[in-house]
Amino acid sequence: MSSPGVNGDPKPPCLPRNGLVKLPGQPNGLGAASITKGTPAAKNRPCQPPPPPALPPPSLASPLSRGPLAGGPCPLAGGPASASVPGPPAERPPLATDEKVLNGLFWYFSACEKCVLAQVCKAWRRVLYQPKFWAGLTPVLHAKELYNVLPGGEKEFVNLQGFAARGFEGFCLVGVSDLDICEFIDNYALSKKGVKAMSLKRSTITDAGLEVMLEQMQGVVRLELSGCNDFTEAGLWSSLSARITSLSVSDCINVADDAIAAISQLLPNLAELSLQAYHVTDTALAYFTARQGHSTHTLRLLSCWEITNHGVVNVVHSLPNLTALSLSGCSKVTDDGVELVAENLRKLRSLDLSWCPRITDMALEYVACDLHRLEELVLDRCVRITDTGLSYLSTMSSLRSLYLRWCCQVQDFGLKHLLAMRSLRLLSLAGCPLLTTTGLSGLVQLQELEELELTNCPGATPELFKYFSQHLPRCLVIE
Repeated sequence: MSSPGVNGDPKPPCLPRNGLVKLPGQPNGLGAASITKGTPAAKNRPCQPPPPPALPPPSLASPLSRGPLAGGPCPLAGGPASASVPGPPAERPPLATDEKVLNGLFWYFSACEKCVLAQVCKAWRRVLYQPKFWAGLTPVLHAKELYNVLPGGEKEFVNLQGFAARGFEGFCLVGVSDLDICEFIDNYALSKKGVKAMSLKRSTITDAGLEVMLEQMQGVVRLELSGCNDFTEAGLWSSLSARITSLSVSDCINVADDAIAAISQLLPNLAELSLQAYHVTDTALAYFTARQGHSTHTLRLLSCWEITNHGVVNVVHSLPNLTALSLSGCSKVTDDGVELVAENLRKLRSLDLSWCPRITDMALEYVACDLHRLEELVLDRCVRITDTGLSYLSTMSSLRSLYLRWCCQVQDFGLKHLLAMRSLRLLSLAGCPLLTTTGLSGLVQLQELEELELTNCPGATPELFKYFSQHLPRCLVIE
């Protein structure tokens, strides 16, 4: 006897596969957003499956099944007597809200795309607001974005709970004052110990504000001050803490030799120092002590115009364990200074000599002879470098990145020397005016090259780029 038919519920309609879905504004300050055609999350949403068919009622079962109903399980027709009727399958959540699927899918989106996707629904936001999706990112907040204007004209500090949920360990504040920083500390739940890095740019922070910030935010170990002209060297003396391991100071007009004295005496665990100060002299570089000699591995002196070879002497004797050194824009440093670096800093892996107009081929000979561990060399705007200097570099088997931007004397003959450098992974020849299409085409011999920059290079023609795409398929060629 056959069982009667089951009236199933109608299938729910599919979600739209194409088109534009307008999303309302969210209280997290990100505003309205939209998902356009082609977004994987909106394109692959399946319909929900229909409910499973119901089993026939016991009263309509066949006579063969009535006996077992009283004392045991009902055997299936045509199957073994011990088999039981399976129950309905366990319901699974739709793929669009399956957290296991979403946890794997969201790795394929950029940070900006994740901000938009977090506004789709609560399920997506719950998955996306995990710290693992935002590790290594630094939110940039401008002063005007820190406040909401109320109807009465008063200002209210914005809600930062969304940032706390994502576990950001660093922030960049632009154009803020002492009051803004105090409001940030009071309103961000992780400010006291959860924030590891702070960057202040173009801000009016004073000595008092800097002292309060570093006193209240006990977790800060990386500090950047850029374009902050209201604090003084006295503020550094009163606020710097020994826990700081990375410090960057640039375009701050009140920073001079005494600031370096404060840094050297108050920061014994300093591992990285980046300094752009036009008034720092050779005397300041003599303040570094043996404590920094053991801990400091990175020193960047950017556009320190007053530093000469005497300052380089102080650096190499005080900081012998440097692995990265930048003298970019130190226009008074000559080949003799580079010789001091090469002879005394044998652990260097990165050296930046860009915008040093007095550097010649002789300096490259010192580098090639002594710096056998060097992996990165920057020679941008070193206008005295010629093909002879490149012949010295061709012997460096460990060099992976070489920057020759706007080296106006480099010619095709010099490129032939580089063809023997099989370890090269990045080569920049942007702005080299004497290189021809013929000379550049020989670079196809560097089959391990991963990035090649030819911006503003007259010899880089459309035909050459097509040739590179065919013979250097794994290399990113920047036009």
